[in-house]
Amino acid sequence: MTELHPLNQPGGESSYVYVWACHEDERELCRMELRALLAVPAVDERDRYVESKVDVTPSRSPFLKMKIAVQLQHATLEGLAGLASGLDIGGGTFKVRYVDAGESSAAKPDYDGQRAIERRIGAVVRGRADMRHPDKLLGVAFAGGRWLLGTAIEGEAVWLQHNNKPRPYSTALGTRVARAVANIAVPRPSDEIKAVDPCCGIGTVVIEALSMGIRMRGFDRNPLAAIGARENLAHFGYSPSLIIKADMLTLEGEYAAAVLDLPYNLCSRLPDEEERAMLRSLGRLAPRAVVIATEPLAEKLAECGWSVADRCEVRKSQFVRYVYLVVQ
Repeated sequence: MTELHPLNQPGGESSYVYVWACHEDERELCRMELRALLAVPAVDERDRYVESKVDVTPSRSPFLKMKIAVQLQHATLEGLAGLASGLDIGGGTFKVRYVDAGESSAAKPDYDGQRAIERRIGAVVRGRADMRHPDKLLGVAFAGGRWLLGTAIEGEAVWLQHNNKPRPYSTALGTRVARAVANIAVPRPSDEIKAVDPCCGIGTVVIEALSMGIRMRGFDRNPLAAIGARENLAHFGYSPSLIIKADMLTLEGEYAAAVLDLPYNLCSRLPDEEERAMLRSLGRLAPRAVVIATEPLAEKLAECGWSVADRCEVRKSQFVRYVYLVVQ
């Protein structure tokens, strides 16, 4: 059997395999976020992994459970074990974990089979194994029609701590949705990229963005919402000065990206002309945005000068949110 070249070695091209999971109601949002975050054109829902050249900390996404930085790969498990015999992890201890990538064409090993794979690979890696507190985690998985091995990092549910806000609001976005839309709006944060949430409400999106290193500030014309958002930011250690009371229709400034969750309540809907005015004002603030609405919005977006680059629906019982990534 012909061996495949090791990756992440001198002269090799880095490759990462990400394993994801989500609730059925958020499946479309998960795939939309992964397309933006990992720069892949499509995510096959039959599998539970995405392969990408983009290096992202898995805790960025509410849907990423594991990242494997691929170091070795082979068409067969025995071939991979042969390559692994030359792998030296350096100092410290290691542990090998079988990672179920959900490869649709692969026969799934049972629990005992998974442990046997871990022992088979772990027995040949040069280093000291530690099953309880290893310094390095190695992931072995079957993905893309071959066996692979590499350093693995587990995702942490960072956003869960943000559920306990001192100022909650019943119709605000959930933290998973807020984190995903922030990632879609700004998939590659940097000090030079500034983002805005011009109708930030209690600051849910701003908090998720800040926790991922996205430079975002929030505005809201409702003074009570702005006060609540400032309190929420301060509670999680962020500067309340990032929230300002202002109407987005008169807001000035230039940003690289925006997130706009169009205001709504359970008893009335936003008038069409006000909605259009907000969408036009959004274009004055940023050339790229994620817009969230409670009804289809494609025609209005086009009328206001936006092109839809991606879209999805997020369902919760009978309630539907329409999420659009738009550009000018």
